[in-house]
Amino acid sequence: MTFNPNEHQHLRYNPLKDEWVLVSPHRALRPWTGQTEKPAVEKVPRFDPSNPLCPGVIRASGIQTPKYESTYVFTNDFPALLEEGPEPEHSDDPLFQTRAAKGTCRVICYHPHSDVYFTNLSLGQVVDIIREWINQTRELGKRFVWVQLFENRGAMMGCSNPHPHCQIWASSFLPNEPRIKELNLRKYYDKHGRPMLQDYVKRELQNKERIVIENEEWIVVVPYWAVWPFETMVLPKRQIQRFTDADGAQIETLAKTLQTLVAKYDNIFKCNFPYSMGWHGAPTGEKLKENQAHWTFHGLYYPPLLRSASVKKFMVGYEMLAQSQRDLTAEKAAAVLREQPDLRFE
Repeated sequence: MTFNPNEHQHLRYNPLKDEWVLVSPHRALRPWTGQTEKPAVEKVPRFDPSNPLCPGVIRASGIQTPKYESTYVFTNDFPALLEEGPEPEHSDDPLFQTRAAKGTCRVICYHPHSDVYFTNLSLGQVVDIIREWINQTRELGKRFVWVQLFENRGAMMGCSNPHPHCQIWASSFLPNEPRIKELNLRKYYDKHGRPMLQDYVKRELQNKERIVIENEEWIVVVPYWAVWPFETMVLPKRQIQRFTDADGAQIETLAKTLQTLVAKYDNIFKCNFPYSMGWHGAPTGEKLKENQAHWTFHGLYYPPLLRSASVKKFMVGYEMLAQSQRDLTAEKAAAVLREQPDLRFE
């Protein structure tokens, strides 16, 4: 038999993380007898007086959310990281080590209304959101080595508040995911003299098999090494190392790109497609002075849905104890996304 990547099991390498993913496309043909969940009927009011993210509502901390009119940023009332606090003593024990962890956590409300999102906001409003992302990254990046902007969309991803918002956690340390990327991006650059992800963009533009969206400034692809069924990566055509490097053309085009991507996601199963998304760029803080030419700024979307609006991919068993595994190939996932309309279903 001749190997066919869309039919036969194989391993794919992720050079960003020095990891492998098991691809088992033949399993997609099996009958499904797993868990199904009835999709929640999402009827979100424009304003909810009990929702702490709505303008004028008093939060659990006793602080009143102001009557904001565009984006609104505040320090999380119950943050995972604090800027001040006692530090543990240094230890060289190879088995029991503790280090200081300091930082801050903020919430960014996209809009005063709860019933809006990227697909029904104007392009200018999405540009304003992106500019706030950049402003926060710039401000926090002066003090912290890592600024992680992320969003959990939908209850399936643990988001209990339907108001459009994201979070930003800034830390005095480099978390595990960017720490591993830092090592592998630098190793590739030292060997080849070019940024890994810019080489990857060129190869994907030549191949076109995994491209979901392409415009003048950005491409969205299902990565060759994707783990989640409809995982995507947002990459710049022109090299930038951090969000703060993006110019006006890149910002405006990114706004349109994200509107289109969210619409395509929602159109797959005619639902508010759940996901966790975030952005990775070169470290900041004390590392701003270092040469970070090996880094390319990029976005990541990790949605759990697999077969319908109620059937998700579980990362359990083999995935937890051995390595990641997927049934749907990256190429088929990209084709499904690519074929979706650019405007969200009505």
